[in-house]
Amino acid sequence: MHTGYRTWVFDQKPVIVSTGTVGGPFEANGLLADDFDLLHSDLWINQDTYEKAHKVLLEDACTKAIEKAGLKKEQIQFFLGGDLINQMTPTSFACRTLGTPYLGLFGACSTSMEGLALGAYLVNTNGADYLLTGASSHNAAVEKQFRYPTEYGGQKPPTAQWTVTGAGVALLGKTGTGPKVTSATIGRVIDMGLTDPFNMGGAMAPAAVDTIEAHLRERNLEPSHYDLIVTGDLGQIGHDVSLELLNNHGIKIKKEQYMDCGTMIYRDGQPVLSGASGPGCSATVVYGHLLNRMKTGEIKKMLVVATGALLSPLSFQQNETIPAIAHAVSIEYDCDEEQP
Repeated sequence: MHTGYRTWVFDQKPVIVSTGTVGGPFEANGLLADDFDLLHSDLWINQDTYEKAHKVLLEDACTKAIEKAGLKKEQIQFFLGGDLINQMTPTSFACRTLGTPYLGLFGACSTSMEGLALGAYLVNTNGADYLLTGASSHNAAVEKQFRYPTEYGGQKPPTAQWTVTGAGVALLGKTGTGPKVTSATIGRVIDMGLTDPFNMGGAMAPAAVDTIEAHLRERNLEPSHYDLIVTGDLGQIGHDVSLELLNNHGIKIKKEQYMDCGTMIYRDGQPVLSGASGPGCSATVVYGHLLNRMKTGEIKKMLVVATGALLSPLSFQQNETIPAIAHAVSIEYDCDEEQP
C-alpha cells in the first residue's frame, strides 16, 4: 500500500460511485456547462450574502451525489472537504445541514485531491463504507476576501485568474461500478519566493512539477502510463511554466497529454485572463467533465494534480512569499470491466 516516501497505492481500489457538480451563471456560459448537474442563474442563489450562497453550492452538490448513488445521507459516514473562506465556514455550515461526521481540510485549491486521497485511504483500510469528499468556491466571496469586492471593478494583470463559482463532490465506496482510485502522492510545500498574489499559476507550478516527478519516480512509471495528466488550476501561464520545468527535469510529457483544469472550463472571450482558479475549479472539471470522458472510454487512466497557493490575506499583508502545494491522485476506469 505504501510505496516510496509519499505515495499510497490502494489495493482495494475505492470506487467513485457517483459525483455531484454545481456551478454559477458564469460557468453556465462556459465550455463545460453540459457536464454540470446543476447550474444556478445568479450568484446570490436566493441568499442575502455571497458566503451563504457559497454554502448552498456545496449542499446542492452533496445532495446530487447522494441521490445519484441511490443512497440516504445517513449511509454517508464522513465528509472531507474545504474552501477558501475564513475558517472554511461555507463548508462547515454545509456540513451542519448535511449532518454527516466532518473532517475539514484546507489545501487551498489543492483541496479536491487532498480530500480524494484521504478519502480513498479511509475506504481502502476499511475505515468507511461510503464517504463524500469535495471542494467549492464562489467568485464574489473569494474575491472580496483575497482582493477587492467585484463591485469595485478593480483592474487585474494578464497573469490573474478567475475564481470558479462551483462545487464538486465525489461519493466513494468500497464496491460498485465506476472509476477507481488507484494511488495518491501527497505534496510538499514548495516556496520559490514569488510574492505577486495575481500570479498564482507561476507560484504553484513548481509544486505541481515536484509532485508529478515524485509520483512517477515512486511508482516507477513513465508519463505515457497515463492517457491524461491534468493539473488543478495553474492557468495558461502556470501550465506553460510547469511544462517547461518538467522538460528541464527530463520528464517528457506530450502537450496533448498534459492539460490544466483552469484552461478548460471557460470559453474564449470570457474575461478570465490566464484562466480559472479556486477549489471549485478542479473539483467541478474532474468530477464532471473528465469523469464523463472516462465513462465513454475516451480516458482510461488519469493523474489529477490539484494545486494550491497557501497564502492568506494576513500573510500577504505581512509581506510573506507564497508557499504552494500539489496533491496527485490516479483514477482508472475500464468500461469493459463494468459490463455484465
